[in-house]
Amino acid sequence: MEISILDFEVYELGKSHVSADKLEKLSTGLRTAFTEMGFVYLKNTGIDQEEVDKVMSISKKFFCLPEDMKRPFSRGNFSCNVNHGWVSVETESLNPRRPGDLKEAFNTTTLRMDINWPSEGVDDFRAVQSSFFLRCKELSLRVLRVMAISLGLDPEVFLNAHKYIGSENANGTTLRSLYYPQVKSVKDGQLRCGEHSDYGSITLVFQSPEGGLQVLNRNGEYISAPCIPGAVLINIADLMQRWTSDVYVSAVHRVLLPPDGDTNTRQSLAFFVQPDDEAIISCCDGSDKYSPVKSVDYLLSRFKDSYSK
Repeated sequence: MEISILDFEVYELGKSHVSADKLEKLSTGLRTAFTEMGFVYLKNTGIDQEEVDKVMSISKKFFCLPEDMKRPFSRGNFSCNVNHGWVSVETESLNPRRPGDLKEAFNTTTLRMDINWPSEGVDDFRAVQSSFFLRCKELSLRVLRVMAISLGLDPEVFLNAHKYIGSENANGTTLRSLYYPQVKSVKDGQLRCGEHSDYGSITLVFQSPEGGLQVLNRNGEYISAPCIPGAVLINIADLMQRWTSDVYVSAVHRVLLPPDGDTNTRQSLAFFVQPDDEAIISCCDGSDKYSPVKSVDYLLSRFKDSYSK
């Protein structure tokens, strides 16, 4: 079974008037993809490949800077937000049972202009990251609306819990630029990114052509999730699974090491959509399959696991 490709053109960014029957048809396709796999490719979203390439280009310039130029922007150095900033190679273990992941990242979790953003050698870094963050936000809200329709719910039910995306004191949504450097030495059991599920509502993923991303399907088998230029890969995350009482299940995924002799680097952009910090996530069908949980509490507990080393 492969990951479905769904055409999002009827509700792409920039379109304001969409008929109810077209949204219903789109929601049916989305529900099928998310119940069968937990992942889906969306094409014709309004975010084009040129936009993605621009973010990846400025991000790579940052990642290629000497470490002493990146260190001042480290995650944990920003009092306004615990998750904002640079994460060095092997700092994070998304599967805590494995050694640190062979990747580095820059988390854009706040859009504030009055903090210290990378600039030397990476002109427009803040502007490019912030602009793409807002584009992803707009697309995410459209996807969440269609998801609500797919479940027969009020179209606003998920949107009402995502009102503060981009506000660092009220919502943890993060645009994460990821860089996987050349693999030179590997510890036992180490991967570029260990097996994990995402934490929030949904995640938008954009990839460079180099492979490695794998998704665990419903049969317990890992399948490849390659880059499809111009398309965005979207997956269900943990809080959405709780919210929907397992109608939509958060799919485990990982990034493998490259084949022996492959010296290519890899990049991706992940937009992790998180409900507002104070949102209480409880089963939308009224059941008690999962106990209610505050969004920020769940997020911080997962951070603790990933950064415990």
